[in-house]
Amino acid sequence: MNNFRHKKINTKNGSLKTPFFMPDATRGFVKFLNNEDIRKTGIVPMVVNTYHLFLQPTMEIIKKAGGVHKFMNYHKPLLSDSGGYQVFSLIHKNPKMGKITDEEVIFRSPASGEKHIITPEKSIQIQFDLGVDMMVCFDDPPPNNYSKEKISKAVERTIRWAKRCLIEYNKQIKKRKLTDKNRPLIFAVVQGGEHVDLRKRCADGLIEVGEEVGRDWDGYGFGARHVDEKGVFLEEILRATASFIPEKSLRFALGVGTPEDIVRCYPMGWDMFDCVIPTREGRHGRLFIRNKQSEFPISNFQFPNKSKKISKSKNKNSFYKIITIRNSKFKKDFAPVDKNCDCELCQNHTRAYLNHLFRSGDPLGMRLASIHNLRFYAKLMKELREM
Repeated sequence: MNNFRHKKINTKNGSLKTPFFMPDATRGFVKFLNNEDIRKTGIVPMVVNTYHLFLQPTMEIIKKAGGVHKFMNYHKPLLSDSGGYQVFSLIHKNPKMGKITDEEVIFRSPASGEKHIITPEKSIQIQFDLGVDMMVCFDDPPPNNYSKEKISKAVERTIRWAKRCLIEYNKQIKKRKLTDKNRPLIFAVVQGGEHVDLRKRCADGLIEVGEEVGRDWDGYGFGARHVDEKGVFLEEILRATASFIPEKSLRFALGVGTPEDIVRCYPMGWDMFDCVIPTREGRHGRLFIRNKQSEFPISNFQFPNKSKKISKSKNKNSFYKIITIRNSKFKKDFAPVDKNCDCELCQNHTRAYLNHLFRSGDPLGMRLASIHNLRFYAKLMKELREM
């Protein structure tokens, strides 16, 4: 059943209409792009990462700058990921890098080896110091391939930590004398891996936390990966998780970022998306191009059972294709990357020139390709909003 949701949310740095996509300005910037480049693509909100900014340039620098908006000179809505996924991934991959307890997470900086401690309360404090428009509570995101017992423990920890986050959130609102108009929105995260019953348990527990603390969550996120180890899209889990979230709340599909996965998730009721894919793929010379430009065949689109690697997307029924501009066949191709695209790249340069830039290793190629891909995403989201 399709659930096309059209919402308008207000933040202290502007309003947003759903669905929307947020590129990852992880460390306070999108690689090779400046703010004007972002603006011209039609993209408005972006995601910054608490963990990375906490380590570099450090909160001392950002607080002296007056917050992350002033530090970046970007005065549109910003969402901060709690950094939990990065911290936990670091420890899951190498237990020597830290320890997870019910009270806190202790980890070492991959760059300096310095020891740090983050608690749910500290994560919220850091995000308030960043001054973002939307924040995500600190959660325990275990890999999907963990045993059900381990994932169940992570669900219970996520619920307990969410309560601590929300209590601290209320304290910070009072301490900083914020109102409903200028407070940041706050999101809980639904964990549970590939188990529907655990996702239900987590969502119900988070709803109960809001009731206990006396403040509803503004939204809920889908925690952990949305594909399994083989790359199979977890349709049942995503659909079920969306249904467990209150209708009035925003639904944030964290890390969902291929065009086909966004289009899969939107009819399920997911409102917000973020990913490194459009800019990362652009930097590697892979560009998104719409098929059948005169139509928007999403309602009839037949999805493959597996999410193929992005660089090898060859689904003939897809509404888009990917070209790898480094390929020698583009050396003498003097057509625009996409004749129907109005981005800076397609309006001013040819495939042959972009091929030359990438083969020469000039960063201009990465910049132009990233701009093109973000423009592709901006137009895709606009078309979804108009469905």
